[in-house]
Amino acid sequence: MSRFPQLIALASFVAAALLAAGVAFLSAVTVERRSVEAVDSALTIEGHDWVQVTADGLQVMLHGTAPDEASNFSAFRLAGTVVDADRVINMMSVRQTQTVTPPRFSLDMLRNDDGIQLIGLVPTETGTAPVTDGIADIAAGVEVTNMVETADFPAPATWEAALDFGLRALTDLPRSKVTVYEDLVEVQAISESAAERAEVLAALEQGQPQGVEVMLDISAPRPVITPFTTRFIIDADGARFDTCAADTDAARDRIVAAAAAAGAEEPITCRVGLGTPSPQWGDAVTRAITALTELGGGTVTITDADVTLVAAPGTGQDMFDRVAGELGVALPELFSLEGVLPPPPGAGNAGPPRFIATLADTGTVELRGRVPGGPVGTSVSAYAMAVFGRDETDVATRAVPDLPEGWAMRAMVGLDALALLAEGTLTVEPDLIRLEGRSGDSEIGSDVARLLTERLGRSGDFNLDIRYDESLDPVASLASPEECIARLQAVQEDNGKIVFEPGSVEITEEAGLILDRIAEILPDCRHVRMEIGGHTDSQGSEELNLNLSQARADSVLNGLLARNVLVSNLIAQGYGESQPIADNDTEEGREQNRRIAFRLLSEAVVEQEALEAEEELAEAAARLAELAEFRPAMRPDSVVQAAAEAAEGDDE
Repeated sequence: MSRFPQLIALASFVAAALLAAGVAFLSAVTVERRSVEAVDSALTIEGHDWVQVTADGLQVMLHGTAPDEASNFSAFRLAGTVVDADRVINMMSVRQTQTVTPPRFSLDMLRNDDGIQLIGLVPTETGTAPVTDGIADIAAGVEVTNMVETADFPAPATWEAALDFGLRALTDLPRSKVTVYEDLVEVQAISESAAERAEVLAALEQGQPQGVEVMLDISAPRPVITPFTTRFIIDADGARFDTCAADTDAARDRIVAAAAAAGAEEPITCRVGLGTPSPQWGDAVTRAITALTELGGGTVTITDADVTLVAAPGTGQDMFDRVAGELGVALPELFSLEGVLPPPPGAGNAGPPRFIATLADTGTVELRGRVPGGPVGTSVSAYAMAVFGRDETDVATRAVPDLPEGWAMRAMVGLDALALLAEGTLTVEPDLIRLEGRSGDSEIGSDVARLLTERLGRSGDFNLDIRYDESLDPVASLASPEECIARLQAVQEDNGKIVFEPGSVEITEEAGLILDRIAEILPDCRHVRMEIGGHTDSQGSEELNLNLSQARADSVLNGLLARNVLVSNLIAQGYGESQPIADNDTEEGREQNRRIAFRLLSEAVVEQEALEAEEELAEAAARLAELAEFRPAMRPDSVVQAAAEAAEGDDE
């Protein structure tokens, strides 16, 4: 009897073990079945119905005979996207054919914070060494998943150039996907900011490989705005924003509409960014602008969740109390309101004390007006020297007692804002800071407004009059491609064309003087891709003239390089005698045809494509004539049909 409980316990353990084994077996079977179904479905959708899929535990095995090597690789890669690529076992064979079509070589490179993933098919001739060497600098310390395979086919002529460009793009972009084909490089990436996006695009647009199309899709995330600030003003100069921020496109449209209703003139700009304290930001801003409009003047500043409404001097107490009270009730939850009604100006006021800083376009700054006495006042001068430089700061201030509290701090904050301008004037008064000036940054007004709002606090009132000057904008002032070409052509029109003696590639003394002038222009046009076209007269064979024109174009390129000109945006191209501009039957005409011409690279590409199209059309016409000659018994419509069939065969 004493053994009976032990037998029951033993039987329970055995039953539990059998149940666990059964559950594990059913789970494994379920995983195998679902993996097989998912992979088989994906392969069937993509047309790989010749693949049979089986599973053994976690391993997924692919069987079948692929019609070609490319299909084998495509099916294997597709299966690796459905389940973990390490689980896929390739047991497929490739059908043997008499003629093997070269595959379309491709390489997908994915880079993110988790590492680098490489997958693709590359020529055996080049191998995977260029890929691993190209990512060596960025692969240190990160995980690299290399699934690159090789195929024993000749490397396309443009493959190495396309691969080099793709690796350069991957190096410059930490979060990107780069796909390389022999004739196409696709770059998809996310940059840190709009400024970084512009910088990367400018870098990648330089040195693009010839014969390879480049597609760049680089996006920039919305900027983080901190503090999230909007400041709207209505005064004698009209209604306007000092700075405006919105969290969504819809909120921006509502804010702009409220500003327009208040009298702001187009264009009205409002930046969309991240950092809003509340999803009801748009409601708070539009209600605040409406309240200020009802007052008829003043300023309203919304910084994060703090709203400060400052009425214009002379506003009635009753009206202000009513409008401020209604706004306080209407603001969304979380937002708090502070209302400020300035006292009316007193009679006989001799004027408030002032501190004035004037920044010249040369970078020098003059400090005038009043500062506190002792070390506090000295700190203002010392701070200005630290910001603008000791040699660039002219101090002639007067130390006086009884200035308002925080005077030195407000002066130093104003100096920080003034330093952001190309030139301007800062005026600090007891109740107001005024800043006016010019800048080559169209967004600087918003940046200054946010700086002053953050540093001065909710009750620090200021007035901005900052004008955008395009001549100070380093981007907007760049010469356009058309302007660059026009300037280069004008040099040759004024000083004579770059010509050569018959059969010579040497730059003459006269041509050297023209190159000197051109070398002065090209630094302003480094962002423009241009072609140096070499041309000859018709004397000599076509092949000789073509080689001669290329040598002359190269000679000009080398001449510019010798004059310390960066030539990464220039290519030299010889055209021989194919593009005359004058009659080759006269010595004068032949001299004009022996020339160098600058033009935009895009125009050269279009013209080359048109020339190739003309040659193809001429070949088709010649073939049609041959068909008509050798098959005279055919009806005309039959000849046309035969020509079409022949052309179709050529395409295949």
